[in-house]
Amino acid sequence: MRAIVRIGGRQYPVEEGARVRVEHRPGEPGDRIELDEVLFVHDGEACRIGTPTLPGAKVVAAIEDHGRARKVMVTRFRHRKRYLKRRGHRQPFTTLRIEHIEIGS
Repeated sequence: MRAIVRIGGRQYPVEEGARVRVEHRPGEPGDRIELDEVLFVHDGEACRIGTPTLPGAKVVAAIEDHGRARKVMVTRFRHRKRYLKRRGHRQPFTTLRIEHIEIGS
């Protein structure tokens, strides 16, 4: 079974048993969360498309871990002005393991 879920303003394709890396979500590793913004579900036979979401459908996921992505260097430079500023940024993320997808009515 496959689904498309909206998490934090972004859409992610998910399957049962898959691992998905999303932007940081609150919770401890091992906690279960329910994602109720399901946009699309395909169960092998039929496709269900929400308008914009499917009522009663949800995806149950477990938090595996939290981390931070690789550093991205941001540079500001002004030509002939002796101005150079460098700054690094590491985006926090959460890894979710999709346990099961419920279609609902």
